[in-house]
Amino acid sequence: MIGKISSGSRPFICWLLLVVAACASDPVGPSTLTALPRPLTDAERFVGSSGNRFSFHLLRQINLAQRDSNVFISPLSASMALGMTQNGAAGATADEMRSALGFGDASQQSINEGYRGLIGLLRGLDRGTDLRVANSIFYRDDFPFEQSFLETGRTWFGAEVKGLDFTAPGSVTTINDWVSRSTNAKIPAIIESIDPLDVMYLMNAVYFKGSWRSRFDPNETANAQFRRADGTAEPMKLMHQTAMLRYFETPEMQGVELLYGNGAFAMTVILPTAGRDVNEVVGSLTETSWAEWTARFAEREVELYLPKLKLAYERPMNDDLKALGMRLAFRDGEADFTGLSPLGRELFISKVKQKTFVDIHEEGTEAAAVTVVVVGTTSMSVTPIMRVDRPFLFAIRERFSGTILFVGKIVRMPATGG
Repeated sequence: MIGKISSGSRPFICWLLLVVAACASDPVGPSTLTALPRPLTDAERFVGSSGNRFSFHLLRQINLAQRDSNVFISPLSASMALGMTQNGAAGATADEMRSALGFGDASQQSINEGYRGLIGLLRGLDRGTDLRVANSIFYRDDFPFEQSFLETGRTWFGAEVKGLDFTAPGSVTTINDWVSRSTNAKIPAIIESIDPLDVMYLMNAVYFKGSWRSRFDPNETANAQFRRADGTAEPMKLMHQTAMLRYFETPEMQGVELLYGNGAFAMTVILPTAGRDVNEVVGSLTETSWAEWTARFAEREVELYLPKLKLAYERPMNDDLKALGMRLAFRDGEADFTGLSPLGRELFISKVKQKTFVDIHEEGTEAAAVTVVVVGTTSMSVTPIMRVDRPFLFAIRERFSGTILFVGKIVRMPATGG
């Protein structure tokens, strides 16, 4: 039974999957949402399904490299930042990005429609839960970008689009201020400096704060030991409640679902049985297996012990995305981002990085994520723009001897100036 958690806890990477999903059955109370306020469009259903598939592919890939570490990611944030970037990709680069994100040969129009619809739907599902989804594009203001690409970001992703002088120290502050503001200061910064070859930052932020429908009594939180896979133990705070919760169990695992607010959002906790490696569970995760597990939830009285924790996590995702088939986008000289700029053949994704935060406590959960996609160029591919519209110095000289024939400065246009 679920009471085993207190005496045989296993590593719990898997249950840190914060599922943004509507609950369609087993209402807990009269104000519980039992269905979406409207049917999903075909585009929304497709993007949602593709996003779930990408979620588990990405989690499995990251877990291969961090089997002995905590992992907490936002696939939704990564998908949106990359989905926005994908609008600037062309040819094989675009094909690989669509495949890695689970979109196959779907049209870019339908993908954009799906993202926009889901953003609007998720934001309005539960007035008692604070869910923020924000996108932004910060670009180097002297680099030639396609205005149609920037407008796509505004139109379909609701992105804040802003050109900056990337050489000015204040640009780092501007970008990080957006990050902090979009995550309620839970993630204060995503970059420390701007590389001279960076020309664009495409970002998504997700912030979530929800209160449990069935809260834990702080007086029942007690000191306990968390048992690691290697048999060692470490101290933790263990919350406790006995309540009517959505629950299922099999010989391989136990599962419980804790609802927030009106029940539109939930945390799903999967606990492998004692002796079963949580990495095996993560390795077997698919969209199908997840749907099978969550379909088994039914309301019953459960005695639940759940760790109280706070976690900050950071992950560069270049290698993970390459392993999922998105390779060309990262290759300098081979990537094709001609939809982003006239110089798109000379652009590539130099970095995809995500930072996350989660705080699980007696009253509920607070979580945040920021994903940044950095588009860079090579020093040879930079096209400087020199606009001589202010005072300047000039000379006429013989290059090989260095002899200066004439030298002067211009601070205003002569009356006969041209």
